[in-house]
Amino acid sequence: MAPLPGAELVRTPLQLYRYLLRCCRQLPTKGVQEHYKHAVRQSFRVHSDEDNPERIQQIIKRAIEDADWIMNKREREHEQERRRERERESQADSRPCAEPNAGLVLRTLRI
Repeated sequence: MAPLPGAELVRTPLQLYRYLLRCCRQLPTKGVQEHYKHAVRQSFRVHSDEDNPERIQQIIKRAIEDADWIMNKREREHEQERRRERERESQADSRPCAEPNAGLVLRTLRI
């Protein structure tokens, strides 16, 4: 599963660069987005002198796989956080009323 549609169309380093920056925009917080944008830029600087076409395709394939792993990891973390929030809400809803006779008092006031 690709992190974003279009991964299969990435053929050149420039396409990969743009694709990875689009993936960064899908991450949950600005801090995380900036971290991965910085990592993408650094990787492109490190590999800017690569001229072997086979090696370039290998780097592209690996970068897309890594982006997929990161996006899935972040999605799993987000789902776990939502699940914990729902559990906290359901626990709060199922707590007994702090005042044991609150229902009796309310019924008495209506009379």
